[in-house]
Amino acid sequence: MPLTTSHFSRLPLLTYVLLAASVMALARRYYDDTTLALTVTSVLMFACCWASATHLLGTRAALKFVLVAVCVGWFAEQMGASHGWFFGDYRYTGVLGYRLGDVPVIIPLMWFVLTYVGYVISNLIVWQSAVDGAPGLGNAFVLSSLAAMIVTAYDLGADPYMVYTLKAWIMVKTDGAWFGETVQGFAGWMLVSFVIVMGFRLSVRRVLPLPAGPFMRGHALLPLAIYASSMVFQMLRGSPVETRTIALFAMGIPLLCALAGFQRWRAHEAAATSSGGQA
Repeated sequence: MPLTTSHFSRLPLLTYVLLAASVMALARRYYDDTTLALTVTSVLMFACCWASATHLLGTRAALKFVLVAVCVGWFAEQMGASHGWFFGDYRYTGVLGYRLGDVPVIIPLMWFVLTYVGYVISNLIVWQSAVDGAPGLGNAFVLSSLAAMIVTAYDLGADPYMVYTLKAWIMVKTDGAWFGETVQGFAGWMLVSFVIVMGFRLSVRRVLPLPAGPFMRGHALLPLAIYASSMVFQMLRGSPVETRTIALFAMGIPLLCALAGFQRWRAHEAAATSSGGQA
């Protein structure tokens, strides 16, 4: 039986579900339950975001996003863990599992997840669509900066939790101004997130944005769900406790704005469909 377009649209999800199962088996053999849970969750989020991006952006553009995010994310983390660049001086522990160089494998995968989420949310806020509304460099700069801020808002609560509760990495400087974390780390998050999203936008700027359609809506909700679940987790389990309130406002404001943009996108689609039917 020949492969159809619908078969190819399922390949990213199917492939990475299998990858998640393989990583889960490996982690189960060598690591404890915390490492296993973090590994499987990260790989599954990566798989779902790649599948979502394939539907929203197209197969080639989604692959470009993955490659830019994973490569830039790994390089930034490797330079950070080995030379103290971007985020301050730190060293990963064994909590996050198998490493490539000095960086746990799941970290570059999560750079794609977070920057893709930031990309979709920023577009929904500004354009009421999951994809860009204009291809210009000015738009790319502003939207990439907004996406970087959305990603860094997540990190305001995530970093202290990962260091002091999970002990996923150890900061050489332990008396930073942000609950023991260094402010430099957030500057690094802004920079790396911006480079990833801007790099992706530049790689596809000659390609016209895909037209919005009803088939896109469910795939656009997935990154919003990931961001919302991260916010709820930080609100319930964030440590120090002050970060729980911070998560509500720092992540809740862009999330609600994106949801409003999503509703307007859906209303525009309904109006267009209705006018087309009347015509």
